[in-house]
Amino acid sequence: MKKTEKLNNIRNIGIIAHIDAGKTTVTERVLYYTGRSHKIGEVHDGEAVMDWMVDEQERGITITSAVTTCQWKGKDIQVIDTPGHVDFTIEVERSLRVLDGAVGVFCAVGGVEPQSETVWRQADRYKVPKIAFVNKLDRIGADFLGTVQMMRDRLKATPLILQIPVGSEDSFTGVIDLITMQQIQWDDDSLGASFSAGEIDAALKDDAEIYRDQMIETLAEVDDEIMEAYLAESPIDAKTLQDAIHKATVGLHLVPVLCGSALKNKGIQPLLDAIVEFLPSPAEVPAISGVHPETGEVIVCEPKEKAALAALIFKVSMIEGRKLSFVRVYSGMLNAGSDVYNPSRKKKEKLSRILKMHANKRERVDAVGPGSIVGVVGLKESSTGETLCQQDKPVLLEQMEFYEPVISVAVEPKTHADQEKLQQVLDKFMAEDPTLRVREDEDTGQIILSGMGELHLEIITSRMQREFNTQVNVGKPQVVYRETIESAASGSAVFDKEVAGNRHYAEVTLRLAPQPRGEGNCFESLVDETVLAPALAKAAEKGVMESMESGILMGYPVVDVKAVLTAATAGEANGTELAFTVAASMAVREALSLGGSFLLDPIMDVEILVPEDFMGDVIGDLNARGGKVEAIEPKMGVQIIKATVPLAKMFGYSTSLRSATQGRGTFSMQFSRFDRS
Repeated sequence: MKKTEKLNNIRNIGIIAHIDAGKTTVTERVLYYTGRSHKIGEVHDGEAVMDWMVDEQERGITITSAVTTCQWKGKDIQVIDTPGHVDFTIEVERSLRVLDGAVGVFCAVGGVEPQSETVWRQADRYKVPKIAFVNKLDRIGADFLGTVQMMRDRLKATPLILQIPVGSEDSFTGVIDLITMQQIQWDDDSLGASFSAGEIDAALKDDAEIYRDQMIETLAEVDDEIMEAYLAESPIDAKTLQDAIHKATVGLHLVPVLCGSALKNKGIQPLLDAIVEFLPSPAEVPAISGVHPETGEVIVCEPKEKAALAALIFKVSMIEGRKLSFVRVYSGMLNAGSDVYNPSRKKKEKLSRILKMHANKRERVDAVGPGSIVGVVGLKESSTGETLCQQDKPVLLEQMEFYEPVISVAVEPKTHADQEKLQQVLDKFMAEDPTLRVREDEDTGQIILSGMGELHLEIITSRMQREFNTQVNVGKPQVVYRETIESAASGSAVFDKEVAGNRHYAEVTLRLAPQPRGEGNCFESLVDETVLAPALAKAAEKGVMESMESGILMGYPVVDVKAVLTAATAGEANGTELAFTVAASMAVREALSLGGSFLLDPIMDVEILVPEDFMGDVIGDLNARGGKVEAIEPKMGVQIIKATVPLAKMFGYSTSLRSATQGRGTFSMQFSRFDRS
């Protein structure tokens, strides 16, 4: 097989969606119908292949993104099943960074839910082509067209309906394919493995014709060939339509929409067809660019085996205590036993093994080329977001951005033996999870874990005990705040000391002023270079920025402050960088104390689905928590309340909501910003 042909036969896709939309259930059917697994594992039974961690099986949710490979119609589909819970958004972020296409799964009852919006925007940011699968059409309250409309309204997407459901809720039996104009029915006795495509029922024919015309009309707006045929009223065959849909999907103009019920084994084979027909191969997406680590010159990494190696580590996993790095190869070859170079750390690493992954099972291979997603063993120092390349042809791919933690817990070891292990265990978790932060509280000596939410930290402490047999006592969750100032203030400081036999002198005056929320910190020097050398001004800036890492109220980082150096004296011959760094830091502390420092709360975007009868109680409770209701939208018998609430007031909210709504209300929340509550 030719190299380009081999590359064209690869599809790197992710399954993305809100929690409980059915991502893992869809993935399980994909594995079963492609022959990758020989039985269907159900999430509710704790037997899903992709949810292999004990915590995932017990909770019935996906926590870590799992990689697998399967074949369909001669194409290799590399699938990443991602989590839907907001606490594990980083898993989706780093998966989308290396994928060529995505399948967005939407619940036909819930529609486009908050986390669906988040992951969709992440995919948009990385310019990932998408197809949509409207799942759970067998559920009471399922609304296919309502969900498609929500895609338009909330995601600002242009959906292209390729299928319409036959029946709904209990009477959902199959789908009508608008490209081939056939009705597809699944055989329940074969767990949906066999199905038949035939004539459309007479009662449904008119609707099918209407939706097919709408599909061609939508396609004509982005494809000239279809437009010509449409205006000439010429018949358009299935192959022409498929080619036009593929082009429009890869070009990010349209989102093909399919439908079904994964749990009832309906709709998965056409979804697989759509993945291989409409989503791009690694050869069809724009070649990734990096920069030369020394010169900054832009380097295009063509997806060719003979090109220089460029690969990105997008995830590190500590399975059974051993480091497994997940890598996407963009160009060149990755060979087992070979040396690779990490330009971020300026270190050579040795690949001992390359593994094709199937959830937590693996198969050894000797070499892989462009488009491959594999696990590698042997990388000692390299971490998430770093590049692997050749030392003689270095390239640095774009780094990943990670989220700041918003919640903390204190942990302490139960026994002396646990104390000895704890730091090693935490180092392993931090290598695996870039959103987990660990620090020691100087006042109490406690170890503080900071993460993305209560569930995130709960899983970490559970895994400590299960996987590493390290027992810890866990304190109550604490909110991670930020500090800032209310008004402008000036501070002055003099540093005049003898250190190691040398005298160090600096006198600094600076002014701090508040900035708008989200602007961050900045530094400016108004002192002329003839008075203060640039190196000393740089040292003063370093002192300012280091000082702002810990505020004066509770030691949280100071944000949204502009520091202006207004005066500085270096002394005749004793002005040193050390002196200016320390003096600037002291001046910042004085200005912070005079500027009315106060705390900024993490504010959460909260979306609550509640039956109309309980609206008053729920809104009253939100007001009592300091929340602000932003909007109320009606949706199929329930009201959607959108609000912003300080995170500190949201502990235990799920219990309060259940009590107030007789167990019928649900909510989701995600971090919005730091602000005054």
